[in-house]
Amino acid sequence: MLNLLQISSLEKVFLKKGQTFPEYTRASALLGEEFCYQVMFWSEELMDLTVSVQSEPAAELFLVGNVPSQLPCYPTVQDQDYLTYEPGLFPDILLPIQQVRVRGTQFAQAIWVCLRPEKAGEFPVTVRFENPEKGVDQQVTFTLKVIDVSLPEQTLKFTQWFHGDCIATYYQEEVWSESHWRHLEQFIKTAVQHGINMLLTPIFTPPLDTQVGGERPTIQLVDVILEGGNYRFGFDKLRRWIVMCKQCGIRYFEISHLFTQWGARSTPKIIARVNGEQKRIFGWDTDALSEQYQSFLAAFLPELTRVLREEKIDQVTLFHISDEPRMEDLEYYRRASQSISPYLEGFQVIDALSNYEFYQQGVVKHPIPSSNHIEPFLGMDHLWTYYCCSQGEKVSNRFFAMPSYRNRIMGVQLYKYQVEGFLHWGYNFYYSQFSRFPINPYQVTDAACGFPSGDAFSVYPGADGSALPSLRLKVFYHGLQDMRALSLLEAKMPREEIVHLIDQAGTVTFDRYPKSSEYLLNLREQVNDLIEKLFVS
Repeated sequence: MLNLLQISSLEKVFLKKGQTFPEYTRASALLGEEFCYQVMFWSEELMDLTVSVQSEPAAELFLVGNVPSQLPCYPTVQDQDYLTYEPGLFPDILLPIQQVRVRGTQFAQAIWVCLRPEKAGEFPVTVRFENPEKGVDQQVTFTLKVIDVSLPEQTLKFTQWFHGDCIATYYQEEVWSESHWRHLEQFIKTAVQHGINMLLTPIFTPPLDTQVGGERPTIQLVDVILEGGNYRFGFDKLRRWIVMCKQCGIRYFEISHLFTQWGARSTPKIIARVNGEQKRIFGWDTDALSEQYQSFLAAFLPELTRVLREEKIDQVTLFHISDEPRMEDLEYYRRASQSISPYLEGFQVIDALSNYEFYQQGVVKHPIPSSNHIEPFLGMDHLWTYYCCSQGEKVSNRFFAMPSYRNRIMGVQLYKYQVEGFLHWGYNFYYSQFSRFPINPYQVTDAACGFPSGDAFSVYPGADGSALPSLRLKVFYHGLQDMRALSLLEAKMPREEIVHLIDQAGTVTFDRYPKSSEYLLNLREQVNDLIEKLFVS
């Protein structure tokens, strides 16, 4: 016998027996919005199942694949809001299926049903499971009400750091080869489809999560030629990158960090052609404030900003100095910042950090505080936030072991606190912690026990060079859609009333919010009802 249950996209179905979830059979959405739900299935015996869907609008089906995690969370975590603290198999990757077979077992599995309605009305969505040999022909029907109002465009700046070297390493291809460019484009398109509209641009190999003294594979968009003590630069690859990104839908560009992570004390790895020979001229062994590097920046930055203006992206380009500087790095960071400021007038410089003193002392005008250290920054102009592996207590995050509502709640928080930008470091990081060696993301999901699974990447590399989404990527995107729907209400409703609606179950902050899927599902239905009443009726 085959058992079927329709449930929301905020549940995680593990490969085990006895899981219970609320049945979910109808909901509403706006025009152009991605709406997803799940069909959970299990049987008393092994059987092949042909799965199909009948729907208007068109539906895309995904089988939820399970992947291993040795480190679902840090052993020191005290937070009670995890699904499990134990290693094991976790539902995460979304594998596209359409009229193909899946394997039914006595252990629960799930299929995601994703729709993007373009017409208003009330539509049945029927998913059918068949196995003629076993006499199985069962179906379930979901009802989606599509409101005749379009979801507004996303205004949030959202970057999830893009690691082009990891793509080349995984597919064993040369950086900037034609196959590499094709794969880059496919990964970027998937990013854009899920709300990422700003892309980390590797003018030089990004000095991110690299062991001190170690190197990541070279991925450098700018050619550097050093002859007779003078620098020349080639920007052909950078111009191609900009064109590709624009065509994919990228609206903002962030230049990779000009100094090393954790304090701006050294320089990125930079390769140059010196007297006809390619060699590394800068790296961990070069002091960031050395005369050699400062002379290089004096030659390079005016040329780079000229190209950005020629490509008409200077108003949408942001720069970084160093990622996550610590308090002991403040003075070094200050001097590094001062050294480049004459060349970056008119450009916004942003950096992820946790210490308010960097902003208070004017060292960083546009900080990106972590979500668990954001409180003193609330109310500042151009507020951003980020999270990474360190934000595993109380606040939102996207670890495998966390419930999905803890991922999606960020959209509500971003709206309430009028956040302008969100940063996450791991769109597709397929190396161990500190980039010591490559990993297979289907087998190692925690950067070789470096970060809790779910932190290092949100997409998986497909066999055809495409980026396969995780359910975490989609759930976060649905949170961004919540933010957009809430923003739409402001055209017809005072913001104070919208905030009151958000806080109906208790004041929502970054570390305090309702711990349930029902809160988010109900809130979104209330928002949709108000949108229909105020915009359509």
